[in-house]
Amino acid sequence: MFSFWGWGMKPLRKAVLPVAGLGTRVLPATKSIPKEMLPVVDRPAVQYVVDEAREAGIEHIVFVTGRAKSAIEDYFDRAFELETILQGKGKQDVLQALTDALPEPGSMSFVRQQAPLGLGHAIWCARDIIGDEPFAVLLPDVLIQGKPGCLSQMVTAYNETGGNIIAVDEVPREDVSKYGVIDPKDTVGQLIEMRGMVEKPSIDDAPSNLKITGRYILQPEILNLLENQQSGAGGEIQLTDAMARLMQTQPFYAFPYEGVDFDCGDRLGYLRAITHYALNHETLGERARTMFEEALRG
Repeated sequence: MFSFWGWGMKPLRKAVLPVAGLGTRVLPATKSIPKEMLPVVDRPAVQYVVDEAREAGIEHIVFVTGRAKSAIEDYFDRAFELETILQGKGKQDVLQALTDALPEPGSMSFVRQQAPLGLGHAIWCARDIIGDEPFAVLLPDVLIQGKPGCLSQMVTAYNETGGNIIAVDEVPREDVSKYGVIDPKDTVGQLIEMRGMVEKPSIDDAPSNLKITGRYILQPEILNLLENQQSGAGGEIQLTDAMARLMQTQPFYAFPYEGVDFDCGDRLGYLRAITHYALNHETLGERARTMFEEALRG
């Protein structure tokens, strides 16, 4: 394993959260509420993703939004009337929770993706804010519970190797056709050098059972590739297509993180997330377990 810092690699400071999606898999719940704002126990799903980014040392988060997503921007803003009411009622614990969720001034940006042209296009919309720096991408549909967080684990590896890193998780071989998986080349310490990626392969043709899991660290050159990337699957500009092109000139690694992931864009995945986070909640966990056990007994 070798370091890229001698080549002038820059530290990871920025992250992109693409939140413009319509959440069609969880309709009608998302008809008037952004899917990222659906609650998981005591906070919206997007808060867990932002907390993961902050834990990893991310200094600036770029939200790529769409129509009817203003609730996300409002959530990360001050609510003076609410804060005044809570202060007057002496609810200091709730007020503190609201204060803790607030970002530092100027540490978040919001840009608009005017048309649903794909994940690659959404990332490209953040190009002026990302500039010539490496950046992380965190898909807000995916919650990952791990200690330390998934992105923190990836940053530790990135600081040693540089390059581009994709989080992966092992799935049963019979489930590989549901996911995009990596084509591994060599093992490099805790990382896996990648040869390529395959989207939803058959069991017989799958090069691995390591699924791509919604967390990326990418070099800024991918933004130039996305600018002229042709439409791919579904007529959209696919991030994976641009990554495949960048893989021809830059190293790509897969990182098998430690943790559990939940697809909150899926109804059962969302329910799994609520159950898991409730059972592991620092103050509600024991009571939640008792409640679930009672419900199972009927």
